[in-house]
Amino acid sequence: MLNIKVAGPGCPNCQKLEEMCMAAVKELDIEAKIEKVTDIKEMSSLGVAFTPGLIINGKIKSSGKLPTKSTLVHWIMNELAEEEENNKKI
Repeated sequence: MLNIKVAGPGCPNCQKLEEMCMAAVKELDIEAKIEKVTDIKEMSSLGVAFTPGLIINGKIKSSGKLPTKSTLVHWIMNELAEEEENNKKI
């Protein structure tokens, strides 16, 4: 299962990114844990300097801007493929 974190204090772009993630996960019909990170110290420890920040499976995918829907779906699909590949090695 993917772990998606949306980092931001709750600004309109942060809310939009969270909505985009939920829509993409639903559209792709996949399981994912979507977590909102609003604590500045936690955002910093995750490596997010600018909001909104997007972290998928521990990897920063964007910081300080909204990705396009197609880019977001591409990132999610790549992480799914990597997760499946790692599971095959086990």
